[in-house]
Amino acid sequence: MAENHPIRDLIDLTDSNRCVAFNRTMKEAQQDVASGDPARVRRIDGPFAVVARKGHIVRLARSISVPMRYFIVKQAAGPALVVAHRMDDIERWLRDAGFLDQYHPTYTRMVPAHYITEIALVGCPDPNPTYTRFFAPEREVHETDIDKIGRAYVATLDQEIGKWLERLDENAPIGVCFSGGVDSGAVLLVLYHRMLAMGQNPGRLKAFTLCVSGAGDDLDQARRFLETLDLALLHEPVDVPAEWIDFREAIRTTEDYKPLDIQSAAMALALCRGIRRAYPGWRYLIDGDGGDENLKDYPIEENPELTIRSVLNNRMLYQEGWGVDSIKHSLVYGGGQGRACTRTFAPAARWGFDAFSPFALPNVIEVAEGIPFIALTDWQHDRLYSLKGEIVSRGVEAVTGVTMPVFEKRRFQNGAMPEHSFAERFPESPHTYRQTFQAQFDA
Repeated sequence: MAENHPIRDLIDLTDSNRCVAFNRTMKEAQQDVASGDPARVRRIDGPFAVVARKGHIVRLARSISVPMRYFIVKQAAGPALVVAHRMDDIERWLRDAGFLDQYHPTYTRMVPAHYITEIALVGCPDPNPTYTRFFAPEREVHETDIDKIGRAYVATLDQEIGKWLERLDENAPIGVCFSGGVDSGAVLLVLYHRMLAMGQNPGRLKAFTLCVSGAGDDLDQARRFLETLDLALLHEPVDVPAEWIDFREAIRTTEDYKPLDIQSAAMALALCRGIRRAYPGWRYLIDGDGGDENLKDYPIEENPELTIRSVLNNRMLYQEGWGVDSIKHSLVYGGGQGRACTRTFAPAARWGFDAFSPFALPNVIEVAEGIPFIALTDWQHDRLYSLKGEIVSRGVEAVTGVTMPVFEKRRFQNGAMPEHSFAERFPESPHTYRQTFQAQFDA
């Protein structure tokens, strides 16, 4: 019978500066996670990723927007658990410690968002982790009054943005990653409103819009949005050369290969690079990532695995994927936006920014999950796709008093450059992305 030995080492490589709990110190958040009590972990407010140890048990928990990975390495004195935001951080530690021969990216594991991942620190053999959900919002609990829904949704967004603002130097400049779409538009207007309410100067805001070689539909859309509201002074286009759009670099940066996420990340890398070139000392960015997931605004027809019934009947499908108990759940990557968060997190970190995605916070998601989507759409695709603009625009007006322009949905990667240029920079086949990933990470 194999003898179990306690793991001697826990190596925490996560960056506490990127794990912000609005209502907790890091020590308090670690105590909450160490307890294993889902109610205590749920009360952690803000974007967080926390590692905690209690005796021979390590517990890990995160919100959507902060990725966290782990890896068990074998050593003569006993195995060690390495935790980091990225695969290459783990790989670097293993190389420095003399254990690189044990490494492969597919041996790393992603902590699934909204679960406490519990690992018993015993080896030979290593036990599988267990998962306990700490965030389980009730579904379909709101009335079908879109005005009330919008007010509740945007008021919660406003509260979360306010908590974030309170942590910043009130003179620090803030950049909004801005396309003029519903989500970035709501973030900009609510942020502007919240700064005024807090007595802060909104002149430190800039709405950064990516355009490639001076072109892209988002540039015109963003201008029209801001000019309509007499906020054009906030606008700053970030014009970058087409050569900066590099899907291979996006694969290296996100450590992933899913085409839509890689395309988005390539644009985010170019945007962050352009801002950094213009403003070497800039630190804070805020974006609308997560808004589509919350209000289920993705074209179902483009994904043969989905139907409108699967989208509306499964809790947080777009945020979490099929769930940790499903056969299609990826241990290496997780699912949904919990996987795709690297499209935002990794480019911002690569260029030295602190990025904030308020739509991805549990309190905002909780309001969204309570929307009676089935009653409001009657399973009709067109009703679902029009719902986000209605809810968010009415909510923005209720909270800020501003009538927000609403334009037709367009993905970030499609709005920042013309269609012919897009085809030149990105391969069409998903296999090319996967093969590029494998070539880079198997080298």
